[in-house]
Amino acid sequence: MLLFLLAYLGGVLTILSPCILPVLPFVFARGDRPFLSNGLPLLAGMAVTFAGVATLAALGGGWAVTANSVGRAIALILFAGFALLLIFPSLSERVMRPLVGWGERLSTRADRGGIGSSALLGVATGLLWAPCAGPILGIILTGAALSGANATTAGLLLAYALGAATSLALALLVGGRVFAAMKRSIGIGEGVRKALGILMLVAVAFIALGLDTRLLAKLSTAQTFNFEHRLAQLLGMEEEELSTNIAGGKLPVEGPLPSLDGAVLWLNSPPLTREQLRGKVVLVDFWTYSCINCIRSVPYVRAWSERYKDKGLVVIGVHAPEFAFERDPANVRKAVADLGIRYPVALDNDLTIWRAFTNRYWPAHYLADAQGRIRYHHFGEGKYDETEGAIRSLLMENGATGLGDETDVKTSGTSAAADFSSIGSPETYLGTKRAANFTSPGGFKEGTADYRLSPSLNLNEWGLDGRWKVDPQRAVNVDKGGLIAFRFHARDLHLVLGSSTGKPVRFRVLIDGKPPGDDHGMDIDAAGYGQVTGQRLYQLVRQKAGSRERLFTIEFLDRGVEAYAFTFG
Repeated sequence: MLLFLLAYLGGVLTILSPCILPVLPFVFARGDRPFLSNGLPLLAGMAVTFAGVATLAALGGGWAVTANSVGRAIALILFAGFALLLIFPSLSERVMRPLVGWGERLSTRADRGGIGSSALLGVATGLLWAPCAGPILGIILTGAALSGANATTAGLLLAYALGAATSLALALLVGGRVFAAMKRSIGIGEGVRKALGILMLVAVAFIALGLDTRLLAKLSTAQTFNFEHRLAQLLGMEEEELSTNIAGGKLPVEGPLPSLDGAVLWLNSPPLTREQLRGKVVLVDFWTYSCINCIRSVPYVRAWSERYKDKGLVVIGVHAPEFAFERDPANVRKAVADLGIRYPVALDNDLTIWRAFTNRYWPAHYLADAQGRIRYHHFGEGKYDETEGAIRSLLMENGATGLGDETDVKTSGTSAAADFSSIGSPETYLGTKRAANFTSPGGFKEGTADYRLSPSLNLNEWGLDGRWKVDPQRAVNVDKGGLIAFRFHARDLHLVLGSSTGKPVRFRVLIDGKPPGDDHGMDIDAAGYGQVTGQRLYQLVRQKAGSRERLFTIEFLDRGVEAYAFTFG
C-alpha cells in the first residue's frame, strides 16, 4: 500500500518537473470550460491512457511500440486541428480538411458539455506525455520492465498518473478562474484562446520533431529528484532495500530460497535444485554478460567461489538476458569462458528464476544458509567486503573452520571498479524503447532513415550520422560510414555492439576529433581502430587522467553493426 501512496505522491510532484511543459498547452486549452464536464474527463483520459501505454511497453513487443507510435501520430494530428480552430474560429471547412474538421467537431461537442470529446483530448494527451524518470517512477518502471506487465504494475502507473492529474487539476481550476475574469474584459478572452492555440501548435511541432526531449535534457530536474528521493526514503522504498541491514552482526531470515527451476540450459553443471543444495551455503548471482556492472562484480564472485567451494559454498550464476542476443546460448557460453567462470550458470532466458526471486536488478546477490533460507542480499555493485563477511558468517554457522583471510581481488580492464563519484553520464540505450537525449534533426524513430549529426552536442546528448535501421532495442548501420557521437563525462566509455551479418565490422574511435592515444580502451588501439567480432560489451575509452568531459565519435567502416547501449565507469 505504501508503494501505491509513493507512486501517487511522485505523480503529484511532476507539476514541479520540466517534463510537464510540453503537454501544458493541451491541458490549459480547456481552462475556460466547466471543470467537471471538460477538465476532469480530459485529465482522467490522460491518466488512464498513460498508465495503459506504459504497462504495454513493459511487454517489450515490437507491436506495442508500433501501436504507441501510431497513436502519438494521431494525437499530434488531432491537436494540430484543434489548435488551428482556436487561432482561426471562422476558418472554412474547405481549408485543411479534415485536420480542422476534427478540431471543430471536438470543440463544438465540448462546448456543449460533451464529456466524451474532452476525454478523447485526454487520451491524446496521455499518448504524448513522457514524464521525467525520477527515483519514484524509476522504481515503478524498473519493476514493469523486468517483472513484466501485471495488475500491480498497471495500478502503480495509474496511481502515478492520477497524482499528476491531481496537481494539474488544481492548476486548471485556478487557471479557469483567471480565464473567466479575462473574458469579462472585452477582447481579452479571444486573445488568450488564440495564444493558447499558438502554444499548442508550437508544442505539436516540438514533439513531432523530437525537440521536446532535446530541450528537456538541458533543464534541471534536480529539485523534483531531491523531493522524490527524500520521499522514497521516508516511506522506505529506496536505498534501505538495496542491501540487508546487518546492524548488530546477526543476519536476519528473509524467507525461503525460491525455486531454481525454469532455466533453459545449465553450464558447468547439471541442473541444480534447492533440495539438492540443502546443507550448503548458496550464493545466487543474477547477471547478464553485456552489463558493465555485472562484469565488474564477476571477479569478486569468482574469487569467493574458488576460495570457499571446499568449505561448503555453492555459487550459482543466473544469467538473465536484457537484450535479445543475450538469449543465445553460444554467446553466453563464450562469455562464461572469457570471464573465467567455472561455477554453475543457469540460463534464465524466460526470466522464470528472476520472477521467483522477484528480482529487479543486475547484478543482484542472494545468500542462503544451509537450511535453505535467504539470509542476505545486495543489489548492484559494491559492498563486497560486507557480502564476503556474510558468506563467512554463514559458513561458520554451518560448522566450517579454517577459512583463512578474506579474498584480495585485483581487477583490471573492463572489470576494474568504476569511479562512481565522478561519473556524469547515465547508461544510454540506442533503441526506440528506452532512448533519451537524442539530438539528430528529425528525431529518433523506428525504421530505416538517413540521419545527420547536430552541429554541437551538450553533455549526455548523442546522435547518429548516415543511414540506420532502428528498432526497439538497437540501431543497425545500413551502409558503411555510419557514425555515432556522444558527449560524455566519465573515466571509461563502453558500448554494447554486435554484427547483424555475422562478419567482423571494422570501426574507428576519435576523442574530441583526435585518435585516443593513451586514453584508448581495451578493445581498440592507440589510433582508435578496432573490430566488432561478437555480440558483447566493448571498452572503447579509458582516460588515464580520470574523468572529464569529452566528445566521443565512432565511425563504422563496414555495414551491419548493431549498437545497443552506452555504459560508463
